[in-house]
Amino acid sequence: MEMKKRINLELRNEAPEEVTELGLDNCRCVDGEIEGLNDTFKELESLSMADVELSSLARLPSLNKLQKLEFSNNSISEGLEVLAEKCPNLTYLNLSGNKIKDLSTVEALQNLKNLKSLDLFNCEITNLEDYRESIFELLQQITYLDGFDQEDNEAPEATEEDDEEDGDEDDEDEDDDEAGPPEGYEDEEEEEDEDDDDEAGSELGEGEEEVGLSYLMKEEIQDEEDDDDYVEEGEEEEEEEGLRGEKRKRDADDDGEDDDD
Repeated sequence: MEMKKRINLELRNEAPEEVTELGLDNCRCVDGEIEGLNDTFKELESLSMADVELSSLARLPSLNKLQKLEFSNNSISEGLEVLAEKCPNLTYLNLSGNKIKDLSTVEALQNLKNLKSLDLFNCEITNLEDYRESIFELLQQITYLDGFDQEDNEAPEATEEDDEEDGDEDDEDEDDDEAGPPEGYEDEEEEEDEDDDDEAGSELGEGEEEVGLSYLMKEEIQDEEDDDDYVEEGEEEEEEEGLRGEKRKRDADDDGEDDDD
């Protein structure tokens, strides 16, 4: 598919001035030049044209907000000075797999003051003796060359940075969770304690009521037993009095008989 048609397809009825990212990989350039891309893409921040048979940057439009530019696997061999003029705020530039041979070609990138990462992997220039030292000396503004800094530390991937940010947010959430019980938890505990106290009081009341009933029943039984004892003692006294009366009567009768004699 030609680049112009591909751009119209990628827009999907969106206005060019609203687009911030545009991927045109594997489409076809006419005569090795950019077509269909113009100054109306003024909000564009990321542009990818990998493997599009591009050999000239002469028709690159002004993209002042562009920060990331992918030109890998093309046939670019010169004309890099256009980048500083058209895309002055570039921070990442990928020229891997192109036909760049000499340091003099790369020297034009000195004017990209914000450039931090440059990729020249699989370009002939990488075969030069002291290639890395020479590039870092020539382009002192860059931090990473072909994905590594001067101490051979690998450049962080964008996805890894996002994961680290997400990890920090998760740690903050965990810290918040560990800081104390969730909101409302203490109120629930207090309500549960009150319910337990009510249940204990209820059980205690029932127990006291049972003890009171038992005590009253025992008292009543004891009173009845005492009454029975009292009645029995009275009857015994009456019987004894009766017996003593009968005895006195018999003694009196015996005395009378003796007098008659």
